Amino acid sequence: MAMNREQKRMMQRQGQLGADGAPIPQPKTQPRAQKGPKEPRTSPSQFVREVRGELRKVAWPSREEVVKYSIIVFVTIVVMTALIAALDFAFGETIFWIIDR
Repeated sequence: MAMNREQKRMMQRQGQLGADGAPIPQPKTQPRAQKGPKEPRTSPSQFVREVRGELRKVAWPSREEVVKYSIIVFVTIVVMTALIAALDFAFGETIFWIIDR
């Protein structure tokens, strides 16, 4: 195992290297068990009831808000598409003008 001085010193401080600089084999550790009792699983019907309860808490937008925001998004997409198309056309024409010189 190739290690630089900093790695060796750190491993010696942690007790992972012997006096000769050889790594000390570390025992394999088992994954830690969960502390405390395990929660019982929720039934599908209980899950659906909880989801419906959470969805009732959501502040849903009105129909007018949805229409307004949809129009804003559509107009923004049209403007950005036109801008990108214009830039693409301009750069393409510029490149063809440079190449054809």
